[in-house]
Amino acid sequence: MAPLLSMKNVTAFYGGSQALFGLSLRMRQGEVVALVGRNGAGKTTAIKAICRLLRHRSGEIRFEGKDLGPLASHRAARLGIGLAPEGRRCFATLTVEENLIAAARPGHWNIDSVLRLFPQLRDRRSKVARTLSGGEQQMLAIGRALMTNPRLLLLDEATEGLAPLVRRNIWEAVSELKSDGELSILLVDKSLRELAAIADRCVVLERGRDVWSGTFDELTPEMAVRHLGV
Repeated sequence: MAPLLSMKNVTAFYGGSQALFGLSLRMRQGEVVALVGRNGAGKTTAIKAICRLLRHRSGEIRFEGKDLGPLASHRAARLGIGLAPEGRRCFATLTVEENLIAAARPGHWNIDSVLRLFPQLRDRRSKVARTLSGGEQQMLAIGRALMTNPRLLLLDEATEGLAPLVRRNIWEAVSELKSDGELSILLVDKSLRELAAIADRCVVLERGRDVWSGTFDELTPEMAVRHLGV
């Protein structure tokens, strides 16, 4: 079966600084993959390249067999790639409901289904995003991505800086998304314990290269120290 997402020997640069050095990655439909590595390893750069927020210099990125290279970010999104970016980046002056409908596309995910996933947002529906707590803004960012009805959901540091209870709520929501079995999810997060509980496998990045791939059970403590510093 052809992969849903395929990255092959991808290189990417920020100006003259190279950030990805031949990165390769494959994901199947319905698979949950964790992208892990030290700060600066290239995780967010890989996410940006998939979403076309950053154009890769060489190599190939395909989604459902279609070459993403020539596409603008909004066209990649229309193919079925949804992003909840690092730092949330909600539309601060729009209400929760307006944020959700801003990029909505027809499908299973609508305002009602998002509010069922994140009931904390129900009473905040008419509030502008800048008045929300950090955790509520993160839920809104994920909900907004789901409203595009993606095939692939990219979650970049979805629990960073959040209180433990809110982190647990986010992970419970991600677990619910996984249980559906249709949505593929690429996760970037620093918490290996939570990632190990939900991801089918992980891909370790080091200095812009993929250096290891396997299940978390196969990631030995020695390898974790060597590649992740934990």
